[in-house]
Amino acid sequence: MARITKSTLTRLEIIQVASKMFLTQGYSNTTARMIANELEMSSGNLTFHFPTKEHLLSELVDMMCEFQWRMMEREADEGISSVLAICLELTAMATMCEDSEIARDFYLSAYSSPLCLERIRKNDAKRAREVFGVFRPDWTDEQYAEAAILVSGVEYATLMTAGDQVSLETRIAGALHNILGIYGIAKETRDVKVGKVFAMDYRSIGKRVLTEFRQYVEETNEQAFLDLFKKR
Repeated sequence: MARITKSTLTRLEIIQVASKMFLTQGYSNTTARMIANELEMSSGNLTFHFPTKEHLLSELVDMMCEFQWRMMEREADEGISSVLAICLELTAMATMCEDSEIARDFYLSAYSSPLCLERIRKNDAKRAREVFGVFRPDWTDEQYAEAAILVSGVEYATLMTAGDQVSLETRIAGALHNILGIYGIAKETRDVKVGKVFAMDYRSIGKRVLTEFRQYVEETNEQAFLDLFKKR
């Protein structure tokens, strides 16, 4: 029978509380002290488990990468190819940043954090190999990693200009053409994919992401507790 350690249980409790606070009142508006107070623990105890607030954000970023991609594939419903899902994902993120201050704060904080950005790029590189392998079959892991660096820069630039005078659709179209071009997608195909995205109700999809993600995080954290106690 596995023994549940207090340290493991405390980590799960911290992640659960911090995630909820980040997604309801905003990452930037939440301090480590506020999280510690909510848990009725000392700030020192909190930093023992998570040295910085960024470490907690990275836990949420991991969950978002998994959740968001599964949702985009479902919404795109493109069969074997997931190129449309790639396009829809950035489109949904950009619309969220336009419509929700909490979402904008979350994404820009994640892309501004070296720790979180490393996880985003690693996730992007892995996914790109799966999606774009047919277009870049000779690429090495290093080349996919290099491409992920470029892509993350395009993504961040698209998200951080929310509210800019350039229209949302113009920013998204330019970003998608740049990203697909990095992976060798011909312009004719890029035009088709971008056209399909804009033909979808992408604004509604973007609005649903944050709501459904909150529910996903809550369920994931609860399941983590259940799995832990099942090991006893």
